[in-house]
Amino acid sequence: MIYFWEQRKLGEMSTSFEYGLNAAAKDYDGTNKYIRITDIDDYSRKFSQEDVTSPDADLSKSEAYKLSEGDILFARTGASVGKSYIYRASDGLVYYAGFLIRAKIKPEYNPEFVFQNTLTSDYEKFIKVTSMRSGQPGVNAQEYSQFEIRVPSKAEQDKIATYLRSLDNLITLHQYVSFFSNTKVCSFLGTA
Repeated sequence: MIYFWEQRKLGEMSTSFEYGLNAAAKDYDGTNKYIRITDIDDYSRKFSQEDVTSPDADLSKSEAYKLSEGDILFARTGASVGKSYIYRASDGLVYYAGFLIRAKIKPEYNPEFVFQNTLTSDYEKFIKVTSMRSGQPGVNAQEYSQFEIRVPSKAEQDKIATYLRSLDNLITLHQYVSFFSNTKVCSFLGTA
């Protein structure tokens, strides 16, 4: 079945690739969040809500760096090159930092389906090969646009994305329950 899916480059599936805001972080102002490479959890690929910061910039001139539902971010340099994140409205009002690249996915493709493809071994291989061009690992927007994905119909993308997202949520829930169960046991035993 997968062999009948069309091969598409990420660049064909996106309206744009854009570099982030070149601004320092400051204490969180209570509204405007700032996502940097280090704010993307290595395992869940979610925006960590610990130590939230705001961009130290004139936000009235920074609208272009505000994330929208389904935007996908990619780390472009350093040890975390290739790390990805998909924005969801539940993360709040978020601006993205300069060492991240944003891909805006075309409406005929499901952003969650595209994002899930960044969690595959094919993607890991692509990053490993592409980022090895210099002493400092890095992948630029043009290079990210060359990543190839097998793509089914939009209806199938939607079903696959929903299923995989449900699995992610279930895994997160089990990790949460396990963490708090272990914490309670340790507290009870006096080992915490």
